[in-house]
Amino acid sequence: MTTASSLLFSSSSSSLFLPKPTSLFLRLPLKRFVPVSTQLRYGHAALSASSTAASAVAAETPTLGGTEQTQKTVEETQKIVLPTNESSEKLLRIRHTCAHVMAMAVQKLYPDAKVTIGPWIENGFYYDFDVEPLTDRDLKRIKKEMDRIIGRNLPLIREEVSRDEAERRITAIKEPYKMEILESIKEDSITIYHIGDEWWDLCAGPHVETTGNINKKAIELESVAGAYWRGDEKRPMLQRIYGTAWENEEQLEAYLHFKEEAKRRDHRRLGQDLDLFSIQDEAGGGLVFWHPKGSIVRHIIEDFWKKTHLEHGYDLLYTPHVAKADLWKISGHLDFYRENMYDQMNIEDELYQLRPMNCPYHILVYQRKRQSYRDFPIRVAELGTVYRYELSGSLHGLFRVRGFTQDDAHIFCLEDQIKDEIRGVLDLTEEILLKFGFDKYEVNLSTRPEKAVGGDDIWEKATSALRDALDDKGWSYQIDEGGGAFYGPKIDLKIEDALGRKWQCSTIQASFSSFDLHLKAEVDFNLPQRFDITYVDSNSEKKRPIMIHRAVLGSLERFFGVLIEHYAGDFPLWLSPIQARVLPVTDTQLDYCNEVIRKLKSNGIRAEVCHGERLPKLIRNAEKQKIPLMAVVGAKEVDTQTVTVRSRFGGELGTMKTDDFISIIKSATDNRTSL
Repeated sequence: MTTASSLLFSSSSSSLFLPKPTSLFLRLPLKRFVPVSTQLRYGHAALSASSTAASAVAAETPTLGGTEQTQKTVEETQKIVLPTNESSEKLLRIRHTCAHVMAMAVQKLYPDAKVTIGPWIENGFYYDFDVEPLTDRDLKRIKKEMDRIIGRNLPLIREEVSRDEAERRITAIKEPYKMEILESIKEDSITIYHIGDEWWDLCAGPHVETTGNINKKAIELESVAGAYWRGDEKRPMLQRIYGTAWENEEQLEAYLHFKEEAKRRDHRRLGQDLDLFSIQDEAGGGLVFWHPKGSIVRHIIEDFWKKTHLEHGYDLLYTPHVAKADLWKISGHLDFYRENMYDQMNIEDELYQLRPMNCPYHILVYQRKRQSYRDFPIRVAELGTVYRYELSGSLHGLFRVRGFTQDDAHIFCLEDQIKDEIRGVLDLTEEILLKFGFDKYEVNLSTRPEKAVGGDDIWEKATSALRDALDDKGWSYQIDEGGGAFYGPKIDLKIEDALGRKWQCSTIQASFSSFDLHLKAEVDFNLPQRFDITYVDSNSEKKRPIMIHRAVLGSLERFFGVLIEHYAGDFPLWLSPIQARVLPVTDTQLDYCNEVIRKLKSNGIRAEVCHGERLPKLIRNAEKQKIPLMAVVGAKEVDTQTVTVRSRFGGELGTMKTDDFISIIKSATDNRTSL
């Protein structure tokens, strides 16, 4: 039943703006990162040419293996578990009431401000106002007024009124947005919540009993941003104030610590600092430029992805970035997805379209010849770049872009093969995600929605196959009743990063005659019918196959962003774009350094030489760039044909022959360990 609260407090309205992990924070990690000021222990002002690299490293490198401002990992004596809206109704009520208190405060300070909607969200609340642009200074004023309202211990009073009475009251206070909201409410009885006798809002609750039930020291107003009314760029631009609210000060402190750590790991900042990628204004928003170092990481991801898929019986595809518009009419994208597609191009009097998805291309490959039941299962996979229109205000680093590469795959199979194919996808997904350091997942099985294509029988078979595959795998999962796509059930998998945040990456979807796996895994009953794909069964009759859609990483761009934040840019040795940097004490050792680099590269080790600065600065620069290994070369190393090695993770590793250095790097890379 549609209620005022479902209209006023739907969290989906925020999805038009900055994308966030599906679960921003579940708990404070067991380790806290405490900045430690590390003193550089310099020896002489300048090293003589005869100084050894070993003594240079000992005398001139930072202690604790870090830069001047490093992060020391300290074990927490006590784990702090933060509640969520789902686990604590008290917290939900606090956040809901905070949104109302903030709106009341804004209208006290800015009498001309018009209120719109104000939902609770994952870590707090927000409210949208039609008001003059606000600043951080304004937020401080608003917070002080909120504190006063909370301190007055005003009651929250629920009232039911008729539609006519609600309309009369809204007209009296001249709130046009509230009138629009009222018009969208279907029920005749309208619920209102009052704060004392001074302020009210259309709302179905719930709330705390009095404002005094809120701990004002556990609230913080975080930011203000622009937001279109109803997410429509043709409607007025509003001012959205975000706040966070918790049950007590300890929870707020833990959340703020988490927030600072998330800021330190922000992939947009690290992408720039480490020279991994950029988004160039001259080219347009949401279009990613992969720099040389980022491209190396992408190359490693792609190579492993392709190798793993070939081992699991997939055939690899490459398909065009554009197609005739008619193809997207057949697929239904022009009818149901047009707002996310770019304008068509007229080429020789025919209309062409940049692809928003890869599915139709894979179906065309399937249709190139007559298929037999003996050919099944048919597995095809592609790292296919797609283009989707996003509002400029919703673009966000690598997480929300306009052009991205999906790791798409489609499996065409028989009904009795669904379970085994889904289980195979689950195994492949686990293998790939474990490779990159993700071993904690949240899994959801989404079932038939109210409106769906396909008969009850095939829905039941497909859903049972997904459930059986999950049970067979031994993964725990939750049922999302009615959460499947209209064309088939699906499995969604969210990975947990180092901060406990959960990110949607993988899907498996079955489509009755099609399955879509992101892990997400979906069965799709729609596209096979639209394209009339068939196979010949054992009785020489034409039948429609099952089609499974699936993506393990989601998109390379988004997954790379998650990787950057998971590792805070400190990639493990096997994944680091530069594994070793060779540093000469003076430029007189440069020829030998270049010889070492040639040997490293000829053995497949990603290495570079840096010179032209004093050794302490070369070392600091390598630390800032998060280079896993440094090989320092002085006069003695040249004479003995050795290098003195320092690891970011293991400190001093000593002086060794170049061949030994190569061996330990190759061994650590093969075993995915650090030195």
